[in-house]
Amino acid sequence: MNKLGGKLFLILIIVGFLAIMLYRINEGQHEAVALQKTSAEAAVTPVALTQGKVVDPNESITLPGNIVGWYEAPIYARVEGYVKAWYKDYGDIVKKGDILAEITTPDLDAEYKQAHADLESERAMNALAQLTAQRYVAMREHQALSEQAISVQLAEAQAAAAKVKAAEQKVKNIEAFIGFKKITAPFDGVVTQRNINVGDLVSKEGNLSGSDSKNNLFTVAEVDKLRLFVNVPEAFGPFLAQGMTADVTVPQIPNRHFNFKFLTVAKGFDVNTRTAVTVFTIDNKDRALWPGSYASVHLTAPVDRKVMTIPTSALVFQEHGTQVAVVVDDDRLHFKPITVAKIYDNFIEVSEGLTVNDRIVNNPSAALLEGDKVRVVTPVAGYDIVGTQAKAPEPTNSKH
Repeated sequence: MNKLGGKLFLILIIVGFLAIMLYRINEGQHEAVALQKTSAEAAVTPVALTQGKVVDPNESITLPGNIVGWYEAPIYARVEGYVKAWYKDYGDIVKKGDILAEITTPDLDAEYKQAHADLESERAMNALAQLTAQRYVAMREHQALSEQAISVQLAEAQAAAAKVKAAEQKVKNIEAFIGFKKITAPFDGVVTQRNINVGDLVSKEGNLSGSDSKNNLFTVAEVDKLRLFVNVPEAFGPFLAQGMTADVTVPQIPNRHFNFKFLTVAKGFDVNTRTAVTVFTIDNKDRALWPGSYASVHLTAPVDRKVMTIPTSALVFQEHGTQVAVVVDDDRLHFKPITVAKIYDNFIEVSEGLTVNDRIVNNPSAALLEGDKVRVVTPVAGYDIVGTQAKAPEPTNSKH
C-alpha cells in the first residue's frame, strides 16, 4: 500500500512538472510573438496625418483708394489783377453764387472806359453818316449827284452802323469780364482750399503769379455725397457690377466702417498695372468723411480659385520642387508635387496637386523616402513623433 501511494505521488510530481514546462513553453511563444510584433511596429515610422481644406469660394482683398467729393471744382480767375479781399476760408460752407473773393482790375477798368469812349465816337460817326446818306438820297430827284456817289454814301452809312454794333458788343464783352472780378461758388459745398491772400497778383492765365504759387485760387467740393476711386485687379473684373459693395475704413476714424456702393467701372484694364479704375459712392450727410482722404478698401467677391489649404509644416522641399508626403492605401509613403498659390504664417494655399481625400503627413521626417512603410498615429497634446520613434516599447514582464 505504501509502495502504491509512493508511485502515485511520483506520477503526480512528474505530471505537474510536465504541465509547468508546457505552460512556460506556451507563454514564451506568446511573448516571442508579442515581442516580434512590437519590434516590427517600432521599426515602422509613425506619422501623424492632416487633410487639406477647400477654401471658401469667396475671395477678399484690401486695396488703397481715394475719396473725392461728388463734385470738386478748382476755381481760377478769368481776369488779371490783384486780390482785393477774400470772404470764404477753409471749411466754410458755401451756396451756389456766394462770393468767395474780389479782384481789382485796373487794366480791365481802363479798357472798359476806352471801349465806352470808342462806342460814343462810333455813334457820332454813324449819326453823321446816316444824315449824309439821307441828304444824298433827297438830291437824287434833282439829279444833283451821280448814282455812284449816292450808292457809296449809303454803303458808308451801313458800315458806320455796323461799327456801332461792334463797339457795343466790345463793351458788353468787357462788362462780362468785369463780372468775373467777383469769384463765386459754382455749386453748394465746402471750401477745401484757399490759396490767395489780399494783394496777391492774379496772372493772365487766371492763377496766382509766382513760381511757387498754386494754380487755383479756391477749391470747392460737394461733400454730402462722395466718390471712391480704387484700382481693382483683373480677377475681380467679372464681379464689378451693380450690387457690389466695399467696406471702407479711413485713418482718421479707424474703428468705423463705411459701406460704399458700386457706381461704375472703366470697362478696361491699365496695361501697366492690370487694374481697372472702379468708382463707388456713399451718402455723407453727417460729413464724417472728408474729400481727399486715403481709404482702405475691403472687397469680397465669389472668386472660386479652386484652392486648398494645408499646414505649412506639411511642406517638403526636395530637388523635385515643393511636395507633400501622402499615405496611400497600403500605408506606404508617396511624395506628390504641388503648386503653391499663396503662403501665410501657419498655412499655405495649394492650387494644384491635392484632393480632399489625400492623407497628408504632417511634419514628415527628413529620413522618410518614397515607398517607405509608415504607421498612422493620432497626435495628442504634447505628442512628440520624433521621441516616440526613438523610444521603443518595453517588452512584457515574464511571469515566474
